[in-house]
Amino acid sequence: MNRTSQGGRETAPASGARPPDDRYRRGSRRTGAEPLTASWEPAGRHRRSRRRGLKGLVANYGWRIYAVPVLLVLTALVVLDTATPTRIGSVGEEVSAPPSTSTPAGPPAASETPPAKVDLVNIPTAVLPDGPKFSEQGTGTWQVIPGTTGQVGQGRLYKYLVAVEDGVEAADYGGDREAFARTVDGILADTRSWIGTGQVAMQRVEGGQVDFTVSLTTTGTTHGICGFQIQYETSCWHSPTKRVVINTARWVRGAKVFSNDLSTYRAYAINHEVGHALRNPHEGCKENGQPAPVMMQQTFGVANDYVAQLNEVDSSNRGIVAADGKVCTPNAFPVAPR
Repeated sequence: MNRTSQGGRETAPASGARPPDDRYRRGSRRTGAEPLTASWEPAGRHRRSRRRGLKGLVANYGWRIYAVPVLLVLTALVVLDTATPTRIGSVGEEVSAPPSTSTPAGPPAASETPPAKVDLVNIPTAVLPDGPKFSEQGTGTWQVIPGTTGQVGQGRLYKYLVAVEDGVEAADYGGDREAFARTVDGILADTRSWIGTGQVAMQRVEGGQVDFTVSLTTTGTTHGICGFQIQYETSCWHSPTKRVVINTARWVRGAKVFSNDLSTYRAYAINHEVGHALRNPHEGCKENGQPAPVMMQQTFGVANDYVAQLNEVDSSNRGIVAADGKVCTPNAFPVAPR
């Protein structure tokens, strides 16, 4: 009999017992004293070979493989939209980003349209240009526009009034009678006008003794005062009533030789008729190609031959302009700019 130290016994293993390591083998039965075991491969999962290629991907991942390219496209669109700058206006309104300040390529969307050149010789320049409607018949009475100016210029002082005939539509003077009066004042106060000669001074007054009245007048009344021997619209100086008659037709539409430069024509019309109030007669073109004298009948034209032809039917102007072939350029002022 074998004995152990301290009274213990040593027994041999029973027949059929497993070695200690076998109890952790998968599928072995665990005794009550054995610890729990965990397999490195989950139960029920069997290895299988993976297919390769597109068919293999479809077999392995099913419908999910078709979602990949769709997700890539959506991602690209989101990135592109995020990179494009926008500004937010009012609620729900998207406003484009500010345009580039660089010069765009190609021609402009719109460009200036310069006035067409006028043939000063070979067309009937006395014909009234096309344009807006104008007042044709008034009452033959005028309303003086209130207002005065200080004296401008040196020399003999000429006092004047500014008036508009009853019956002239507001559109003919821009809806502002005071603005019409200021236009007249500005023309007569210009140093290129008659005060530039150093011989006369001008001042607008509201009443009393005056030397002339600048009067915006309908075409019908103008014909009655100025006559209509030459069948073209014009203005005139009426000496018996000391009235500078400015025809609404010409104030609204101008004259062909001035093309579409209406403001310059208006300056010419005022200076020409006031020139008559200062006792200056009509003149013709003196030097070919040079600015016409302000006392030339530029409403009709600046070619001596044409103006002379028209004056043949007007006994008061017949023979004043010589048909010598000279042609001037339009000019609105009696004094050359300095």
